[in-house]
Amino acid sequence: MDYMVWMVFAAALLAIIYAVILISVNNKKPSGSKKMVDIAKLIQDGAKTYLKRQYLSIAVIALTLFVILLYAIGIRTALGFLIGALFSALAGFVGMNVATSANVKTTEAAKQGLKPALKIAFRSGTIMGLLVTGLGLMAAAGYYAIFKDLDALIGLGFGGSFVALFARVGGGIFTKAADVGADIVGKVENDIPEDDPRNPAVIADNVGDNVGDVAGMGADLYESYVDSLIVAMILGVGLFTADKGIYLPLVLAGAGIVAAILGTFAVRVGKRGVHAALNRGIYISAIFMAVFAYLVSKYYVNDINIFYTMITGILTGLLIGKVTGYYTSKKSRPVQQVAKASESGPATNIISGLSLGMTSTIAPVIIISAAILLSFYLMGLFGIALAAVGMLATLAITLATDTYGPVADNAAGIAKMANLPSEVRNRMEELDAVGNTTAAIGKGFAIGSAVLTSIALFAGYSLAVNLTSINIISPPVMVGLMLGAMLPFIFSALTLKAVSDAADVIVAEVRHQFKNIKGLLQGKAEADYNKCISIATDAALKEMIAPALIAIIAPLVIGIVLGPESLGGLLAGTIASGFLLAIMMANSGGAWDNAKKYIEAGNLGGQGSDVHKASVVGDTVGDPFKDTSGPSINILIKLVSIVSLLIAPLILIDFSFTVKVVVASVSVVVMFMILLLNYRIKRSYHV
Repeated sequence: MDYMVWMVFAAALLAIIYAVILISVNNKKPSGSKKMVDIAKLIQDGAKTYLKRQYLSIAVIALTLFVILLYAIGIRTALGFLIGALFSALAGFVGMNVATSANVKTTEAAKQGLKPALKIAFRSGTIMGLLVTGLGLMAAAGYYAIFKDLDALIGLGFGGSFVALFARVGGGIFTKAADVGADIVGKVENDIPEDDPRNPAVIADNVGDNVGDVAGMGADLYESYVDSLIVAMILGVGLFTADKGIYLPLVLAGAGIVAAILGTFAVRVGKRGVHAALNRGIYISAIFMAVFAYLVSKYYVNDINIFYTMITGILTGLLIGKVTGYYTSKKSRPVQQVAKASESGPATNIISGLSLGMTSTIAPVIIISAAILLSFYLMGLFGIALAAVGMLATLAITLATDTYGPVADNAAGIAKMANLPSEVRNRMEELDAVGNTTAAIGKGFAIGSAVLTSIALFAGYSLAVNLTSINIISPPVMVGLMLGAMLPFIFSALTLKAVSDAADVIVAEVRHQFKNIKGLLQGKAEADYNKCISIATDAALKEMIAPALIAIIAPLVIGIVLGPESLGGLLAGTIASGFLLAIMMANSGGAWDNAKKYIEAGNLGGQGSDVHKASVVGDTVGDPFKDTSGPSINILIKLVSIVSLLIAPLILIDFSFTVKVVVASVSVVVMFMILLLNYRIKRSYHV
């Protein structure tokens, strides 16, 4: 291990220490009045309760998988799985606690002005970004330094992917079940504005922002970050002298942490507003990263193509962010067209939003395709993996601008529920509006990075099973391709139905409280917020199991029954189908959301008009699109890819025909049992 690796550990440690310092700074900020603190405590307690129950459920399954990996593959891979899962869960738990503490402090700071409020909200997001990258880099570098075993690192990636899937799916079901339930009864049926304390689902909605968009997004990008490092290390073997090909991704990731920290100091509100301030931080980080990449390529490995490959990854991330912003910002023409379509009713709003989402896939596909071709031309398969590292190198600040969103959203809700002066509410509305855009851009970035990482993992799988090409007209490959293309649709169907069923129960509960709690609608009585939190928690924990099991079982069965080439077809189908579906759902959902906000800003009749009510219906459809199913597909394609790489030695075994028939038969029965059990659980919610 040369001196550069010590610098990697120093960068990872710097991220964690700086995060701890920022936590201390935020904790010293005032939290406001007792009413504000009481509201914030309801959100924090609900988020903590949900996450503890979720992690307990994950732990039971994780220990089972640990035993299976221990006997099937080995202690190092099994131990790596546990460490990867633990670090991912730790980053999510700490980040969520910071966010739920910072929301009320952001509201209190808004009394002094926009700048102090932004500083606290962005600082809390920075903590999350630093923890994800610091823990991820320390896990990858530390585990390899101890065991010098690249195969064992795959277990580390699988652990992160495993937690990410549950965190993203469970958090997404929770947040959108509460959000949809609150909107249907509140906005549509009773014309109650968002974040109104009379709505019993309003606290559950705010809790969901944290468990879905903070803990869930953090786990999602932790997985991409670690997986990209691992596959780049595997593909870098033998490229340079003294194992520099293995250490190079770690060195670049360490430089990325430093670049991201430097970029955070550039986030200052000026004449151009909040969004420009956040963008400035991202651009400054990218410039620093480009400089560091040049220095590393010239003086560490003496290959300028490394620099060009990193630039490819950096630009890919920035371009996808720009495209996503264009299709989801309320200032853009596409979103305003969706808003105008609401004049004809909810049906045309939904049709217009779907059309926008489908059209929005063109640019990301071209951008990712160009990145794949260019990085492969520069450095081969290693170049694709390195481009993914480049895209994720400054993740700390990218995640900071995304996590800032739910903090600002919660803070705006607290300002309304505590009935603070209009100038405070207006400042928080401004921060929240920018947060909606950064959240949409963050989802686009997460999807793009997931695809690039998955393709790099696909390349690693191909090397592991000695696949130099795949015969697409071979029947087993064609079957694998079609099954792979089907997976994102089945996965999305399960998650959408989960939101629908849970929201159905929350709607019934909110209606019940409006009817039976005297004075609630008049603001003279308090709602039972905990009931809706409990419903959303139970639904999320029960219904996140089926999608997760399908994602793990599918590659194992296809690999054993139909062979390595067919599994390659499955990966290709899942990545291509999942990429398009995720982009379409995320951008349609973001467009519906901001079309509604465009109308609420006083356009096309304003809030309370028939046009607004039509847009609320579209937004309600879009909620699980953009916050549950769409983002969860990121993790599906990465999980299928990392599982395929993990089981590569197993599927190279020449199983007998009888074994293959038994495995295929059992898998079909298990799949139907999973779906049937999932259906019965959902049916029980209506009883």
